[in-house]
Amino acid sequence: MVTKLVPSVLLFDRPGAHLEDFPRRLRGVSQTALDRFADVVQRDDDRIELDVAALLIGEWECDVLDVAGYRGRLDDIAARAASAISAMDVASEPAARPWPAARAMAATLFGDLGFHGNTVEYYDPRNSFLGEVIDRRVGIPITLSVLYLEIARRVGIPAAGVGFPGHFLVRVDGGPAPLIVDAFDAGAELGRPELVTLLARTAGPGTELDDTMLEPVSKRAILTRMLTNLAGIYGRVGDLHRSLEILERQSLLDPENGRIGVALDALRRRLAALN
Repeated sequence: MVTKLVPSVLLFDRPGAHLEDFPRRLRGVSQTALDRFADVVQRDDDRIELDVAALLIGEWECDVLDVAGYRGRLDDIAARAASAISAMDVASEPAARPWPAARAMAATLFGDLGFHGNTVEYYDPRNSFLGEVIDRRVGIPITLSVLYLEIARRVGIPAAGVGFPGHFLVRVDGGPAPLIVDAFDAGAELGRPELVTLLARTAGPGTELDDTMLEPVSKRAILTRMLTNLAGIYGRVGDLHRSLEILERQSLLDPENGRIGVALDALRRRLAALN
């Protein structure tokens, strides 16, 4: 089970707080957790298990993270979605007729099970942890998209993540055209007019919609974007210890990125000086 989060601002409100005041898992020494993440992501993209890697993001908040248990719950959700697909008589070849299958799956996820976007506490870090999303049935665009992708994979729907500016989306391929889905908005299907409206909201009025914005992205890119979201949350409240957890994992995903390496070294030195 996932432990409840301690709000980051509380950790740093105490004058004179030092490194030894913080739990071991928040001091950048959760090496076992980091090794587990490395084992999952340091391989070719097609061999990365997205559900496992996404679950391991945020392991620093857990006493024990039951990855197998959460994967079992994803299997259960997929079984329920498969039943809904079967009831719509599209189960024999869902990949050949993906749109009806995707709609049946979305009805299960966002209707029957009540997964939804967190519009009230959008920047709550728990929205970025897949385990918490499964527990609480609420998340942000990218984690709800990961949930969608992993259920789609299990039931045979050809879906991929879309790194749309400011709002992660999903595309379902194999139909007459790519079906663009907003998992944050209960699986809403977005045509070009809706995408233009969304882009104006997330990237500013006058931003031109480009078809490259709807291209599939890699699993590594999805994980990087999840971590980048968390980096912004922790950075805004000055949470150095959790920021270190983020940078260490970003470095594993992109070891050749010199900017990440410099930032990681600087943060380690800064934390050492606090001790």
